[in-house]
Amino acid sequence: AIALSQRFIDTLNLPSWQRQYMDLYNNPVTDIDNDNLATANLFFAILYRTNAQSRTFEEAFRKRSMPYRIYGGLSFYQRKEIKDIVAYFRLTCNPHDEEALKRIINYPARGIGETTMQRLHAAADAAAVSLWQVLEEPEKYALNVNKGTLSKLATFRAMMEDFIAYARQKDAHEAAMEIIRRSGISAEINGDTSVEGKSRRENVEELINGISEFVSSCEEEGDEDNKLQDFLAEVSLMSDLESEEDDGGNDKITLMTIHSAKGLEFNTVFIVGVEENLLPSSMAQGSSRELEEERRLFYVAITRAKAHCMLTFAKSRYRYGSFEFSEPSRFLKEIDRAYIRMAGGSVGLGTQTSSGAPTFALTNKTRTAPVAPVEQHRIVPPQRLQRIAPSAPASPAS
Repeated sequence: AIALSQRFIDTLNLPSWQRQYMDLYNNPVTDIDNDNLATANLFFAILYRTNAQSRTFEEAFRKRSMPYRIYGGLSFYQRKEIKDIVAYFRLTCNPHDEEALKRIINYPARGIGETTMQRLHAAADAAAVSLWQVLEEPEKYALNVNKGTLSKLATFRAMMEDFIAYARQKDAHEAAMEIIRRSGISAEINGDTSVEGKSRRENVEELINGISEFVSSCEEEGDEDNKLQDFLAEVSLMSDLESEEDDGGNDKITLMTIHSAKGLEFNTVFIVGVEENLLPSSMAQGSSRELEEERRLFYVAITRAKAHCMLTFAKSRYRYGSFEFSEPSRFLKEIDRAYIRMAGGSVGLGTQTSSGAPTFALTNKTRTAPVAPVEQHRIVPPQRLQRIAPSAPASPAS
């Protein structure tokens, strides 16, 4: 049990697991019993408010060869909007990547249809060259399209040539932002006001955050390999590791949104990102009714735990590509201190209670790789959760 827990907690980049986590088990005020701690991966779950939050954990698990599954959804780099953007990155770094070219030549829509693609393929096959070479010299390879279509292809080629030149000069974050903006992806996604559109925006923002972390990490380490092709190499490694995973087994850590977790239970649950503007969502800040629904969602998340529940929040995050400090969720203050077990230094959420509960504390972390957020850990014995059950709709919880 201890060995597996160490691998799991290390994924969150906690410093000195022996000191921070073992001390937690040895503390006489905790309710955790080593003999009852389930050791199988399938007994562990990570719950988050938005799909985009899965990225850091997916990358961390893959780098540590820890099996996991995304319940009720796709892994981060398999989501359409992410695959579309990564295809632009791939074509920028290698214009002869035909799979990437076919995926994005008409996304966002620019009037290049299936008939045009068939004629491009025919010209390329006849001369035994790549599609990109045909785009560069359509007359040389006798591309049979009208002037209007030829103009659209030339516009696309010119845009990609600009991306290629820009990516050689700028770091990965600057290049990515230029590609997302100028390609029209940003306008297309921001123009979708549906719930699905919001999720797509969050995924794109998380990708940008990941690229920012990558560039910052390179700068901190004095590594000059911070170009788009270097970031793409990391993404390709993640994809390779994912494809090598054995999908036949069920012994995997579960990652899912809180909404997807309704009706399910796990021995040990990590609820991550318990922060203002995440849980509760920024969309709920202006409505007491929506805020109450967020509170109920938090309660649902906590009650998914059968034995152990860890509530975590980041001290700071990248948001929209910029580094920002985070504020712990107001919901943490609504939990009776007597039912909280802590480790580390004070975070100012409370003080020691008359019942002897420890002070709210911060588990400081040093970022060793651009793959995991800074997190603080809370343990709530589920048998004592009735005290924080949400109120009836007519009476908001205190």
